[in-house]
Amino acid sequence: MALTDVKEVFKKMPEVFNPNAAKGLSAVFQYVITGDNGGNWNVVVKDGSCQVNEGNHASPSVTLTMSGDTWLGIVNKQTNGMQAFMTGKLKASGDIMLAQRIEQLFPL
Repeated sequence: MALTDVKEVFKKMPEVFNPNAAKGLSAVFQYVITGDNGGNWNVVVKDGSCQVNEGNHASPSVTLTMSGDTWLGIVNKQTNGMQAFMTGKLKASGDIMLAQRIEQLFPL
């Protein structure tokens, strides 16, 4: 079933979190979602666990900025994240290599 609400995606992330993919990883993913249903969330991955928080983190490892439509497209596998990045629909700053691990960490 396709996810249709940005907040719903962030609520679901801890449920689908894959701790095996997070072994040895300590990172903070900051999401800046623009437009309708937008907002800011940060996801802290440390010691094989994850915590999702609404708002900004003081020192994220990587910051991902995109529209709500782009985020939902990526999550629902209708949009390729790398293609969104290459076409400017997704902007990343910080350790952008971490962004490539999101799909393994959170198989939505």
